[in-house]
Amino acid sequence: MFAVIELGGRQFPVEKGTRVQCEKLELAPNATFTVEKVLMVKTGEKIQVGQPYLKGVEVKAKVLSHARGKKVIGLKYKNKTNYRRKYGHRQAYTTVQIDSIIG
Repeated sequence: MFAVIELGGRQFPVEKGTRVQCEKLELAPNATFTVEKVLMVKTGEKIQVGQPYLKGVEVKAKVLSHARGKKVIGLKYKNKTNYRRKYGHRQAYTTVQIDSIIG
């Protein structure tokens, strides 16, 4: 069974056992949760597409860990005025494992 879900504002293609790195979720590690924003499900040759989401279809997932990505350096610069501002950003991520697709 194959599905496309929306998690943290992004879309991910998933199957059972897939690990996904999404935007940080406010859940504790080892917590289980249900994703109800399922956009598409493929079972064998049958494909269901939602408008925008499917009703009665859920994806069960488990939070594995929280981490932060690589540092990205940003720079503001204005010509001829000696104006420079350097800043860094590290995005927080959550690693999620898909347990089952129901529906």
